[in-house]
Amino acid sequence: MTDANSSPDAVIAKLSAGADKVIATSCAVVILKGNQAFKIKKSVDYGFLNFTSQPRRREALERELKFNQRTAADVYREVIEVDGEAVLVMRRFDQSMVLAEQSLSDPDWSPDIGLMQTLGEVIADFHAGSEVCRDPSHAANIKYVIDSNRSNIDVFRQYLDAARVDDYDQRISQAYEQVKSVVQDRFDQGFVRRCHGDLHLGNIFVEAGRPVLFDCIEFNERLSQIDVLYDLAFLLMDLWVRDHKQAANRVMNAYMDKAARNEADDGRLYSGLKLLPLYMSVRAGVRCHVNAHYGDLEQASVYLDAAIAFLEMDKAGLMAVGGLSGSGKTTYARRIADCKGRSPGAVILRSDEIRKRLWNWPSFERLPAEAYTHEETDRVYNRIFVLAQIVLAAGQSVIVDATFRDQAMRNATEVLAQNAGVVFTGVWLDLPRDERVQRVAGRSNDASDATAEVADSQDEVTDVSSKWMRVDVG
Repeated sequence: MTDANSSPDAVIAKLSAGADKVIATSCAVVILKGNQAFKIKKSVDYGFLNFTSQPRRREALERELKFNQRTAADVYREVIEVDGEAVLVMRRFDQSMVLAEQSLSDPDWSPDIGLMQTLGEVIADFHAGSEVCRDPSHAANIKYVIDSNRSNIDVFRQYLDAARVDDYDQRISQAYEQVKSVVQDRFDQGFVRRCHGDLHLGNIFVEAGRPVLFDCIEFNERLSQIDVLYDLAFLLMDLWVRDHKQAANRVMNAYMDKAARNEADDGRLYSGLKLLPLYMSVRAGVRCHVNAHYGDLEQASVYLDAAIAFLEMDKAGLMAVGGLSGSGKTTYARRIADCKGRSPGAVILRSDEIRKRLWNWPSFERLPAEAYTHEETDRVYNRIFVLAQIVLAAGQSVIVDATFRDQAMRNATEVLAQNAGVVFTGVWLDLPRDERVQRVAGRSNDASDATAEVADSQDEVTDVSSKWMRVDVG
């Protein structure tokens, strides 16, 4: 609904004169001119936002400036006034570097995996610095979104198949009931924070080789004061539905590794994965009704299918990937992780990274020799086993990436899977010594501290049990 007595149209028309491009969205207009961009809120009321007065529009733009400066300070500059109307002034950036634009312009586009690693880390750091929500009225904002999705999707039930809409409504309601105590626990533990709120490929661009998050939600506290994993889930869902599954898995694992360093209790962090299927399903539900409202019922149907599929979870499993230094364990684990268990695939617990975490040591800096005593190695494996139990209990599959040179540790991993009631798969990677040494010598920016000398000194392991599949990667 539009209020004709409070319209910013005149200012939009004035600033649009001589513009390079004018972009209209459902609630704003962005005018690109030279190296600047000007954003004006439309006079609209959608219920969940109301911009029908000048003070409301100014407040929204001031909040947009403040909240987006957390991740894109060089883009969001200031709020000015033009003929009594608030205008957000931004630095113009290259629209072709927005990830969603790249995906649309090139049918063969695939996310750069290294960039996805960085993106997961950037989001984890952003969440670590985000304000923790202490208002209990926001503890279950996910229920607000579920209810909102229900009413918005129901508008299109005759086009999306009424039976399917009802089926999804029943499934998502049941899924929420099963985890609502966990939702409350996450709030109590401080994981509900002022997040981005709209973290999909359309709101991430790349500049100087780094991902930049922009255009966060500022107009509705229920949509921005959310669980950090619900924030991440939008990006994971977006990548997964676009069939960039390996990229989604890489983002998740990069995020979890970095967040585990940022959070006081990494066990609580990993236990939150129990909510991920619900969160990804709700995000797909949002995309379903948004596409429907824009008239793309075919795409809306795709997202409804995805929303249902995220709730149809494969049983979790435990895989161990072992091998001597340089045999390619991490590469192998990352290549197959997206295919293991429910979306977005398995959590990879890498011994090299966890050893650095336990020492509070930068990932790419070499640890002192005392970090590699038998006692310290036992501590690393014990922590891996604890985290693996937590992740499996949350329903997510696990891949443990470690040398597993010690038979006792291989046996312990098999017992862990048995106790957790999940299928165990052991993979031992064999590679000739000279090739391993060459690989290790050529490494850079890697959490492993193994040197070519270490790789050369390791004796071949011949006593791998029949429960482990030996793979020749030479």
